[in-house]
Amino acid sequence: MEYQHDVEINGEDKYQNICKHNGLCKKEKDSKDDTDSNKLSHIEKAYTTILSELGEDVDREGLRRTPLRAAKAMQFFTKGYKETTQDILNDAIFDEDHDEMVIVKDIDLFSLCEHHLVPFFGKVTIWAYLPNKKVVGLSKLARRLQVQERLTKQIASAISEALEPAGVAVVIEAAHMCMVMRGVQKINASTVTSVMLGTFQDNPITRKEFLDLTIRK
Repeated sequence: MEYQHDVEINGEDKYQNICKHNGLCKKEKDSKDDTDSNKLSHIEKAYTTILSELGEDVDREGLRRTPLRAAKAMQFFTKGYKETTQDILNDAIFDEDHDEMVIVKDIDLFSLCEHHLVPFFGKVTIWAYLPNKKVVGLSKLARRLQVQERLTKQIASAISEALEPAGVAVVIEAAHMCMVMRGVQKINASTVTSVMLGTFQDNPITRKEFLDLTIRK
C-alpha cells in the first residue's frame, strides 16, 4: 500500500508539473498574441497614414479595411523573420538511400524587394551533387524583404548546411516589379543570379554540365 501511495503522490506531482507547464505555455502564447496584435495595429495605422498622405479618403467604402488587410498581408509576406533555417528545413529533411545528383527545376519563387517593397517572382533551379543519403523538401522558402543575389546565396547555404552534399548549385531567374512598373519598364525583363558551392565551384566539368543544362530550354 505504501508503494501505491508513493505512486499516487508521484502521479499528482507529475500532474501538477504538467499543469504548471501548460499554464506557463498559455501565458507565453497569450503574451505572444498580444505582441502580434500590437504590431498589427501599428502597421495598420502606418498604412492608414500612407494612404492619407497619398491623398486618398481612407473612410470611403473601398478603403475602409484596406490598411488592416495590407498589414496582415505584410506580416505574412515577412513571416520569415520569425523563422530560422532549421525551422524551415528540419521537418523537410528525409533519410534516403540516394547518393547521386539531385536536380529540382522550376520551383516557384515569390518575395519582396527590400528596395521598393514590391514583389519579385520567378523560378529556382537547384542541383545537389551526392546529397549524402539525405534529401530535402524544397517547398518552404523564408519570407522576408530580400534582394535576389542574397536570396540565391541563402538557399545554397541552407541546402549545403542541411544536407552536407559534395556540392550545391542554385540559379534564380526572376521578374522584378520595380523594373517592370518603374525603372526600365520592360515587361519581359528578368534577372538571373547563380551560386555554386563545393564541386560545382571547384570542378570545371561539373560546373560546365550544370551551366549547359541550366541554359538549355
